[in-house]
Amino acid sequence: MMRFHVLTLFPEMVMQGLHTSIIGRAVENNCIKIEAVNIRDFSTDKHGKVDDYPYGGGAGMLMQAQPVYDAWHAIVHENAEKSKMPRTIYVTPQGTTFTQEYAFALAKEEELIFLCGHYEGIDARVLDEIVTDYVSIGDYVLTGGELPAMVMIDAISRLVPGVLHNDESAETESFHMDLLEYPQYSRPEVWHGKEVPKVLLSGDHGKIAQWRLEQSKLLTMERRPDLYEQYRRREKLIKRLSANKRQNFHMMECLASGRGTILADGEGILIYDKNVRTCMVNAESKTVAENLLPLIPPETKWVLSSQEFWNDILTEQGFKVACECLQACYTQRTPLPIRQKEIRPLTAEALPYLREHCKDLDADYLLGRVEANAVYGIFVGNQLAGFVGWHATGAIGMLYVDKSHRGQGLGSSLEAFAINRQLATGHMPYCHIPADNEAALKLQEKLGLYLSQEPLWYLENQPQK
Repeated sequence: MMRFHVLTLFPEMVMQGLHTSIIGRAVENNCIKIEAVNIRDFSTDKHGKVDDYPYGGGAGMLMQAQPVYDAWHAIVHENAEKSKMPRTIYVTPQGTTFTQEYAFALAKEEELIFLCGHYEGIDARVLDEIVTDYVSIGDYVLTGGELPAMVMIDAISRLVPGVLHNDESAETESFHMDLLEYPQYSRPEVWHGKEVPKVLLSGDHGKIAQWRLEQSKLLTMERRPDLYEQYRRREKLIKRLSANKRQNFHMMECLASGRGTILADGEGILIYDKNVRTCMVNAESKTVAENLLPLIPPETKWVLSSQEFWNDILTEQGFKVACECLQACYTQRTPLPIRQKEIRPLTAEALPYLREHCKDLDADYLLGRVEANAVYGIFVGNQLAGFVGWHATGAIGMLYVDKSHRGQGLGSSLEAFAINRQLATGHMPYCHIPADNEAALKLQEKLGLYLSQEPLWYLENQPQK
């Protein structure tokens, strides 16, 4: 459950504004928790005063450091046992502009503190001591930080698993894949002489999807030409990568899903997935690869490459070859048959079982995938007999079947289910199979997936000792 703390002088404003509609239901369903902390409660003044005149003169009053710090410390003290301090966001027009990408990054936190200023601002000394992020929602000035904080909490909450009932909602709205959302229509079919576009009444989902894409492109071209240029660049690179689809499928899907940022697309290609701190690289030569090194973000955890010279280059930079895989991709649009129907999402109750059979994956990572509704189990006689999931990169993985149930087609059913789910949500199904796992490689060919001709290497950034 994600927790939001709002340090404010007007807690009623925050709580009333955020306890309605979708966000209100998310609070009731324990998907998120919102707490408004009244800074005035921490004033040492008998009248609850929290402001004073600024040194050096000037118009207006300034919020004092002491009550702000004590209010913040009360929250942090409650979480003293946690190894990671929560990020503290000060909402100010001087900060970094809040974007959908920023919302995605903040949605991965377990806890966030929002600090709302008033009057002429807050004593800079306490800001220096407690604030981790200075964030703005636009180039204008408001009377206080409550409205910007509420805007950000709303945007972040919708990305928390379980808040939106429709799994696709957060991915199909404005700014996904650098395109604005297409126009939508409801009853009646004719209003003020204007008809609903005929294609939306056709029942042909393929044509509807195509129409919506074209409308999104037209709207973006007209209203946000800057976004449209990003979209065109991405589509051009996807087409270029498709010349060797089996080898580049992971990069194509990363771009097509809107997760990847293009850092280079000349003689060398470098795509960065900030959400999982992963770089995907390709270069025409070792020299070009060496020239790309400065573009790899320093916080990168993994590099994926299908060219062996990258192994030597990155090993010198402190990386270690963690795994050699073959890439398997499903290029058809036809769903696969599933023999075993008893497949359903797993909950946190299944974590001991998952940890027992996914020893190479971190416990927190597994919990995150479960909470994201990204791990499904297969049941035989109401007994969990195996599972499959989707990694944070979008790749299908974590496939496992109990030894006592192998040879019954459960593995095929699980992977077919995962493939069909990817197809239904518009994604390109693919997975990475360890090069020495012959049984898993045979399963891919049996299901009709194509294997890459060259290996794909995972290189892990080793922390400096």
